[in-house]
Amino acid sequence: MKTIKRHFFIRTIVFKLSAICVLFGLLCSGTIHGQERTVLTLEKNWKFHKGDVENVSSPSFDDSKWETVTVPHDWAIKGPFDKEIDKQTVAIVQNGEEIATEKTGRTGALPYIGIGWYRNQFVLPNFNSEKKVILLFEGAMSEPEIFLNGQKIGSWNYGYSYFYFDITEHIRANQQNTLAVKLTNRELSSRWYPGAGLYRNVRVITKNRESIDQWGTFITTPFITSVLAKVNVKTKVSGKNLKMVTTIKDTDGKTVAVDSTQANFGDAFEQNIAVSNPQLWSPETPYLYSATSQLYADHIFKDEIITKFGIRSIKYEAKKGFSLNDSVMKFKGVCLHHDLGPIGTAVNRSALRRQLQILKDMGANAIRSAHNMPSLEQLELCDEMGFLFLAESFDEWAKSKVDNGYHRYFETDAEKDIVNLVQATRNHPSIVMWSSGNEVPDQWGSEGAKRAKWLQDIFHREDPTRPVTVGMDQVEATMASGFGAVLDIPGLNYRVHLYEDAYEAFPQGLILGSETASTVSSRGIYKFPVVAAKMKMYDDLQSSSYDLEACSWSNIPDEDFVLQDDKPWVIGEFVWTGFDYLGEPTPYDTKWPSRSSYFGINDLAGLPKDRFYLYRSRWNTKEETLHMLPHWNWEGREGEITPVFVYTNYDSAELFVNGKSMGIQKKNNSSPTHRYRLMWMDVTYEPGTIKVVAFDADGHTVAEKETHTAGTPYKLVLEADRTQLTADGKDLAFVTVSVVDKDGILCPTATNPLKFKVKGAGKYKAAANGDATSLELFHLPTMKLFSGKLVVLVEAGETPGEISLEVSGKGLKTGRINLDTIIK
Repeated sequence: MKTIKRHFFIRTIVFKLSAICVLFGLLCSGTIHGQERTVLTLEKNWKFHKGDVENVSSPSFDDSKWETVTVPHDWAIKGPFDKEIDKQTVAIVQNGEEIATEKTGRTGALPYIGIGWYRNQFVLPNFNSEKKVILLFEGAMSEPEIFLNGQKIGSWNYGYSYFYFDITEHIRANQQNTLAVKLTNRELSSRWYPGAGLYRNVRVITKNRESIDQWGTFITTPFITSVLAKVNVKTKVSGKNLKMVTTIKDTDGKTVAVDSTQANFGDAFEQNIAVSNPQLWSPETPYLYSATSQLYADHIFKDEIITKFGIRSIKYEAKKGFSLNDSVMKFKGVCLHHDLGPIGTAVNRSALRRQLQILKDMGANAIRSAHNMPSLEQLELCDEMGFLFLAESFDEWAKSKVDNGYHRYFETDAEKDIVNLVQATRNHPSIVMWSSGNEVPDQWGSEGAKRAKWLQDIFHREDPTRPVTVGMDQVEATMASGFGAVLDIPGLNYRVHLYEDAYEAFPQGLILGSETASTVSSRGIYKFPVVAAKMKMYDDLQSSSYDLEACSWSNIPDEDFVLQDDKPWVIGEFVWTGFDYLGEPTPYDTKWPSRSSYFGINDLAGLPKDRFYLYRSRWNTKEETLHMLPHWNWEGREGEITPVFVYTNYDSAELFVNGKSMGIQKKNNSSPTHRYRLMWMDVTYEPGTIKVVAFDADGHTVAEKETHTAGTPYKLVLEADRTQLTADGKDLAFVTVSVVDKDGILCPTATNPLKFKVKGAGKYKAAANGDATSLELFHLPTMKLFSGKLVVLVEAGETPGEISLEVSGKGLKTGRINLDTIIK
């Protein structure tokens, strides 16, 4: 048997070409191989126009003057920022506001409002009446209306949902097919920047009519021992006289089990396959198997799909908590919005991978997709890199938060949106819990409890193996209404003072911190005097990086740490948020030009704030953490009190200022902050050097670190997260640019404007500095430093070679770095 593969590009990228297998007659197994499915990713040569136009769906429409874009695409991320965009006058109820005020920048102040049109063309060679064609959208913001060859084939409402249509009857065989997509983004439809456009992938799937249904495979591992695991494979199919052959391979591609059956139950097969000596999936060992499902009709090969999965068990028990593979562990998680900072919402695998690598270094083991359905790329990376995942669905149910939110179609769409979420993602071992909502106003009254149960029942029907939660902020209301008692897992958003009451009131015997902390800070910015505060605002519209400022409804990290460490029935937390995101500039949502959040443990450029090291000192138990703050450049503060904090996994340390000891501090239980931080509150600033020396439990010196007062900015230093990229036109390198003095000391207050120039086998993509008040456009090759740093994104081209990035600034020695692109 010989396999012939042909590769072609017709205004699309071909993901996998059909393989035609023919041998003059029947094989010895009694089967004949026909044509496999093909998956075309419609990526290049899209035409885009912002604004409504007549007759766009017509194949004869002239789009030659439209902008040519690549999908995934976010039409609004290039700005400009404008305070008038989606300006909302509202009282944010979930924040405890009673009086409506004007909110600028709440949805990022980027031009996402309005109608956008996309057009593309593709050809399906060898299409015939035996074929079926599926058009799949993995996310389209928002309210997409889909037209093919001038005919409307369907629409969807929820911009975060994956959806597909059978377009078989609309396809023109061996001719150009014209696809047109209309997207409508309404004002007052979001609480954060939602992005705009075809921000996730669009695919055309061609297969035989006798085939495996879209998202038709469901793999679970209901029985696991050290010597044997039972892999249950359910497969929904179309056709008659069918046979299913499933082959399981290990991570090296070696076959470990094969099963064949002709016993289907209606439109589905069910197989129980034994895998000997299973390797279990966990955050520490994210081992992945693959199941190759092959469908035959009358001994003729018809279809094949490959599904990656993990062998793992999950359990939630009262008083004990969450167990993975029979080992109790806590969720050390963060919440993430779907935007990727300077590149917006357009999904990018290398940007997602960088985020997860940063979080992995911090010691995080879990992600919550807040408050929307995750990208498939994010889930694949979490499977591969080892993150537990809480997949969320909605921010609204039947009652509104914003005028044009999801409540408008909750009654008609919620079930189908949940079905698509679960069926599209349920084979990912990283997903260990579903969330049906976040801070929904339906938490009051019995009607809300009924909705919670209805949604939970849909999740259970589609996936009986995972529990369901809701992020509840109105905890007292949910205790009174029965809302919280209905849930599999009661999730509390903040309300640390109510954890004990909720534990006593709810029958489940456990509590999840579904959203915690909401501490606010600006990277490298410190305010005096150093005191704990709620909703504190300053003239420069920044928040202090001493990590003692929170919102009116929230708290500092240490208060959550106490609950996580002392209460076995608290099963973990998801911090708001892992990274800053566009929109929701609390506490400055009424102060222009603030246009992005201050909640992130890392800023919008992905640079760690001081808080990163506080979490790392507690979560990353394998590596040393010794971090000192603030910086030591305080001209004009000589002789003034300038407290020094140290975040470390050691219990005690001694601080020195210019060689003089400030004494030894030891962690203690006198307060949450003293339990998790070392703090010298009465240090007087004098230029020079501060040094911290850490001790082990026996009092021996084990580590030390110094911070020096920097001189005048002298040169630029560049450091890339990766120096070798894939030449695919999508891969990104994130280059951190720092300004240092003549001795190589970081200049922590520098705000010099810089220019970027990229040459060779790549191009400049974007830049970000983490300043929530900056109105500089990400895509232009110039930006100011913020607290001495910024990040430049370089995108690989499609041909291998060398990329050169040059960064310059007036009066500064130019920085340069070379990157390589290769074909993989």
